[in-house]
Amino acid sequence: MELSTTASQAGRQAPVFAAYRPPAGMYDEMFSAAGGPHRWCAPVAANLLEMGSAEFASLRAQAERMLLRMGVTFNVYGQTEGAERIFPFDPIPRIIDAETWQTLEAGLIQRVRALNAFVADIYGEAHILKDGLIPHDLILESSQYRRGAVGIAPPGGTFITVAGIDLVRGADGRFYVLEDNARTPSGVSYVIENRLVTTRLMPAALRASRVRSVEGYPADLLASLVELAPGGISRPTVALLTPGPFNSAFFEHVFLSQQMGVELVEGRDLVCVDHKLWMKTVYGLRQVHVLYRRIDDDYLDAVVFRPDSMLGVAGLTAAIRAGSVTIANGIGTGVADDKAVFAYTPEMIRYYLGEQPILPIVETHLLREPEVRATVLRDLDRYVIKPTGASGGYGVVIGPRASDAELAQTRKQIEAAPANYIAQPVVSLSVHPTLVDDGAGGVVLAPRHVDLRPFVLMGARPRVLAGGLTRVALREGSLVVNSSQGGGSKDTWVLDAPC
Repeated sequence: MELSTTASQAGRQAPVFAAYRPPAGMYDEMFSAAGGPHRWCAPVAANLLEMGSAEFASLRAQAERMLLRMGVTFNVYGQTEGAERIFPFDPIPRIIDAETWQTLEAGLIQRVRALNAFVADIYGEAHILKDGLIPHDLILESSQYRRGAVGIAPPGGTFITVAGIDLVRGADGRFYVLEDNARTPSGVSYVIENRLVTTRLMPAALRASRVRSVEGYPADLLASLVELAPGGISRPTVALLTPGPFNSAFFEHVFLSQQMGVELVEGRDLVCVDHKLWMKTVYGLRQVHVLYRRIDDDYLDAVVFRPDSMLGVAGLTAAIRAGSVTIANGIGTGVADDKAVFAYTPEMIRYYLGEQPILPIVETHLLREPEVRATVLRDLDRYVIKPTGASGGYGVVIGPRASDAELAQTRKQIEAAPANYIAQPVVSLSVHPTLVDDGAGGVVLAPRHVDLRPFVLMGARPRVLAGGLTRVALREGSLVVNSSQGGGSKDTWVLDAPC
């Protein structure tokens, strides 16, 4: 179904957008406060404005059938009714104009360059700690700091090959960095599959809008990995290490390995011999030079980390130190997305790059500091509380939405281990028109909160995926967009030319 309709069709049903109103006090990604579409959204909105409920319902149903056929799923831990689910998708695209994206792209590259320099420094000479810009104990006591990574120097100093940077847009229309994901960021496969769906549903709208492509990401990822191979190897063997089919992102692991044309392996498929990493094949052992790992640090090497792990390969850390294999992302990169470390990222950019940050961050308060903690605890219901080492939206408490019991429990947790938590003000996340059920078998358009996770690749040169994953909180009023917490996604259209 193409995203358009005839005048006769429009006359038979009231356009769904006729009842849509941008909410007051929030930035709407498609409409201005006056009610008309932003200029970069106007061509697509012109078609959308004519569509009725039945057409939108048909559009969504077709998208769901396509995703079901393609097997676009994610796994949910702890669900008794079955772990695997179709990833929810909303067909109304999010559109970002070329000028805005140019600024975002520059800011993302700047940020990941600084994060890479920080991780290399922390596991090297630790100048930033010696110079007193970041407290020693904040790093050394971080749940993501890995002493086993000290002294490791990957090719080009690149610890972070793949970064997912979570951005939000505030009521002022500006983008802010909310979190960094430098361990094993996920979600890029949904970006590509979402584009495949919208290409089939609305090809004319895509062409007319001159939307930048996202299909080249697997080739860019492979190129970045190859560029980081140990020196002297002209045709390196690359493999993708997965924990297996019960991992929440297993669909993505399979997807990327197929798209890159590399082997998808589990720990049992690998072995370290003579400080080299080998892959077991029917023809014998084959040396692996670059390993794209989608396993957390603790499970990578039973010799150095958890001795009970069956997911990684014993001796991997020694092979990395020997320089015979490169791992992406490097061991210990999680320290870069520790939420307490996040507060110091603007200073990192100034310290390592000598530049002013292009992208501002969401104000972040470290509850390890007594005066800050006292201020936050006095008005706990005004803040978002996050565990410093967690991800996926787990453990997050949104003060204004929390019950008295939840706030009391959060207070106890903070007082017991204040260094394990940070506080941020509640950001009035931007909203986007989203299809929701009307309770009578049809659909209506309603504002739902969204964020954006662009993906940055660091090989011999930086590469940024145009757009990234727009996640949408499908529950009314919810600010939590994670798929594990009931969120869905939209296709993100970055325009190729100025409006």
